[in-house]
Amino acid sequence: MNQEWLLLDTSGLFCALDRSERRHGRAIEWLISPKRKMVHNYVLAELIALASARGLPMHTVIEFSNALLVNPLVEVVWVDETLHRAALALLENRPDKRYSLCDAVSFVLMRTHSISQALTTDKHFAQEGFVRLLED
Repeated sequence: MNQEWLLLDTSGLFCALDRSERRHGRAIEWLISPKRKMVHNYVLAELIALASARGLPMHTVIEFSNALLVNPLVEVVWVDETLHRAALALLENRPDKRYSLCDAVSFVLMRTHSISQALTTDKHFAQEGFVRLLED
């Protein structure tokens, strides 16, 4: 697996964005590390919804999202029909799991690009065999 890349997940980005989050410091360290990072637009959409629901100022969230879009160390993948369908197929093959579509897209991308680590607190990544960088 590719140790030089990590996938950015919603929960990890939220930890980086919210200074009151107890894993904020670790999330920032990973976010500013020289490792290449990958994120997809479903994560960015989910991040905006989560931050809004948790009461973070929208201008802060938008500024953070825009910074990710122009960061040379962050590759943004725009989910197309093929990737969306592959994620749906993964969900169909895991009827015992409670994964979100966003998670499924992440899992497909991580396998496709041989990425083993995710900036996340989400236990679903560990259930799929990936390394959670923000474990408790």
